[in-house]
Amino acid sequence: MTPAIRVKGTGRKAIINARLLDPAAQTDSTGGILIENSKIIDCGAQVTRDNLPKDCEIVDAAGACLAPGLVDMRAQLRDPGFEHQETIETAGRSAAAGGITTIIALPNTDPVIDDVAGVEFIARRARKVGLAKVFAYGAVSKGIEGGEITEMGLLHQAGAVAFCDGVKTIASARLLRQALSYSTFFDGMIVQHPEEPELSKGASMNSGELATRLGLSGVSPLAEVMQIERDLRLVEMTGGRLHFAHISTGESVEVIRKAKKRGLKVTCDTAPFYFALNENAVSDYRTFAKLSPPLRSEDDRQAIVAGLADGTIDAIASDHNPQDVDSKRLPFAQAAAGGVGFETLLPITLELYHNGHMSMLDVITKLTTAPAGLVRIKGAGTLEIGTAADLVLFDPDRPWKIDPYQFESKSKNSPFDGRLTQGRVLRTIIDGREVFADPSVAEGA
Repeated sequence: MTPAIRVKGTGRKAIINARLLDPAAQTDSTGGILIENSKIIDCGAQVTRDNLPKDCEIVDAAGACLAPGLVDMRAQLRDPGFEHQETIETAGRSAAAGGITTIIALPNTDPVIDDVAGVEFIARRARKVGLAKVFAYGAVSKGIEGGEITEMGLLHQAGAVAFCDGVKTIASARLLRQALSYSTFFDGMIVQHPEEPELSKGASMNSGELATRLGLSGVSPLAEVMQIERDLRLVEMTGGRLHFAHISTGESVEVIRKAKKRGLKVTCDTAPFYFALNENAVSDYRTFAKLSPPLRSEDDRQAIVAGLADGTIDAIASDHNPQDVDSKRLPFAQAAAGGVGFETLLPITLELYHNGHMSMLDVITKLTTAPAGLVRIKGAGTLEIGTAADLVLFDPDRPWKIDPYQFESKSKNSPFDGRLTQGRVLRTIIDGREVFADPSVAEGA
């Protein structure tokens, strides 16, 4: 790739000779993008070196893919309250290195994002850091304790894009019914962590032969689908919008597929962990592979792939869950669940393309337009003229070995440690500013 040709003092930038992937327009073509200040002002085959203004900074993509910046609809930033695991700044750097330009942060911080001040704090801190754009979920219950409902209308007005109780299941049918009913007044979305809490209490991994052999307590895949089936009844009752996060089982896919056919307002996402790994990843008591929900059987993994391919699963999120060393270097049963995901989101998802399960455009849609649409963020996930120049330039074929200790994230707990993969982010641009450049394509490299 040709390094950027920089013109001092100009607000115009162009990326030329790129494979343009626009999931909003469903186009996969060749051309370039012209940026002025923070906006896209031209996009298409007509953007060539010969047609550019003279006072323009130029990057020759040399055939690399240029797409809207990724929109990650489920991530834990740990800030405020758990800054030893992650901060908005380290998360922003990690997201930029992964091509993510927009993050939706879970509310299970300390204090919990259950009031207007919490939503405003996240927005203010993210603007100050100036990296990835950060939006927040508002908590459904005060203190995410599952009891009293929050002032969801006020949280929505303050900028909360949807509502959930973080990594906790909304176990109370009364509370979830109330939240779904209330959210219909402003077309809000409730996000559920689908895992029946009593059945999953104390579990370390997926139940089955492997769990028995390892001597670990397991949670049945039925704990997930049972929660989903109960909650679908509440959707029928209220007419609310309900989204199931990080689904991991084949039965969940089938139940949601049927619910969509019945016209219910239900959507779902999954994470790369659940279509790229199975429970065998924990067979050596590897705590980096201890996740919530746990890694499932190979049949479940294949069902998640099929659900993505046929559109039952709407979006892919990183499920970024940073944990410090002391939380992971424990016996498996006592270790914290979760894995970092920003910097592996794109390359692991591209495996769906490389393995022939989905087209490149469909893969990018699951990472951009689809999540942006679910949380109603306008202007994200598109290359439309006039929208913010939030972009990722990547080489889909570039091979590399995942090494979490090279990540920008403060935490290094990746279950993909050592995995050989294809697809590397070359540049990330937010509001027209280059916030990340791979060292191999940096100027002068």
